[in-house]
Amino acid sequence: MLPLGLMFVAALLAGAVSLRFFAPAQLAEEIEPAARSARAVAAALNGALQTSANPQATLDAFVQSLGDSAAIRFRRLGSGPDGHPHAVQTPLGTVPGWFMHLLAIPELKAAFPVVIEGKQVGAIVLAPDLSADIYEKWIGFLAIAGSGIALMLLTVAIAHFTARSAQRPLQHLGDGLTRMRGGDYAQPIIPAGPPEIRRSAQQANELARTLHQLSQDNRNLLRQIVSLQDDERQDMARELHDELGPLLFGIRANTVALLESTPAGEGELRRAAEGILQSVETLQQANRRILDRLRPLYIDELGLQKSIQTLLQNAKAQTPELKVTSRIDARLNEIEGLMSQTVYRVIQEAVTNVLRHAKASSMDVAAEISGGEVIVEISDDGIGFPPDRRFGRGLTGMLERVRALSGTLELLREAGRTSVRCRLPAGEPSSGERT
Repeated sequence: MLPLGLMFVAALLAGAVSLRFFAPAQLAEEIEPAARSARAVAAALNGALQTSANPQATLDAFVQSLGDSAAIRFRRLGSGPDGHPHAVQTPLGTVPGWFMHLLAIPELKAAFPVVIEGKQVGAIVLAPDLSADIYEKWIGFLAIAGSGIALMLLTVAIAHFTARSAQRPLQHLGDGLTRMRGGDYAQPIIPAGPPEIRRSAQQANELARTLHQLSQDNRNLLRQIVSLQDDERQDMARELHDELGPLLFGIRANTVALLESTPAGEGELRRAAEGILQSVETLQQANRRILDRLRPLYIDELGLQKSIQTLLQNAKAQTPELKVTSRIDARLNEIEGLMSQTVYRVIQEAVTNVLRHAKASSMDVAAEISGGEVIVEISDDGIGFPPDRRFGRGLTGMLERVRALSGTLELLREAGRTSVRCRLPAGEPSSGERT
């Protein structure tokens, strides 16, 4: 629209320049016949006055015959300028002043002397009425301007509808590519508009189907990897529980028996036995922590809600100065399988990072089911994460678990608090996961 408007303004300026240069010459050419007639009238009048017996009476009769509205008038010598302007008459009241100024009409009056007995007594003056000619040019200018405006509006309308027919398909194509960039491949792009845009939409749909299949295959592979990791963790936990547990229990029992059978006078031997007993107790506690991280047995026995609460109680017991608040949805007990393990693992890894690295004074844990999603958020007021390393090994493993379930995991720093935010679709089937 801007180029069209500029073209219209340029056309008006060109028309104005043309009127400025050519209109005065055209008006002068149009009154040339009247000037020749006035010259002939003056010559005839001078001839009649020379042959007339009463020249003054003949002149008076001629002046009376001219009337008041004629373009050719008689002006007596010494009567002052003729008061009949050349272009200010009705219907010129409808012509704006700027247009009159634009035309720059020159002085088009002509005077021819009238002589009686060798003495000039007046002049035949040609004062043409140019109002009709000027009004005609004004009407022509309006017609040209109106035609230009109508043509410009028509062109704008055609351009608007033509561009709109292509703009909407382009908008659909852009929205579809944006959805694909965000990982949404389900909604296809409607092929519409010009052939090039339709072909682009069809190719984008083919790309979306390919990416959707690749994404699904990737999630399936991640899920298998996570399942294999859980199986491996369970095997390791079983080995530690079945092999190392009895050995530690036997060492503890034998050490207690040794203490009970050692005489009171054998102080050095008793101190050695007590040291062994303390070391065994420390090993048993470490073994229980490792078993808990490898395989959280609380979920199947107590439910996910109680398991998370137990995890938080243990964290508070390890760091009494840490203020822990929690909001755990009781409906979490309804999910199971890989989903429940993933929720527990995310909270476990985040809580462990807070205890080890955050140097925080408060921690808040929230887990709920809302809008068809399981939403988990762990926040603390600690020192935050290094800018160059946001996801360590533990959170990277959690990210793989979450992606395997088509979820998202974010690590944020907002208002002086560090937050781990996880979203998982609550509708994931659990039977296949358990298998």
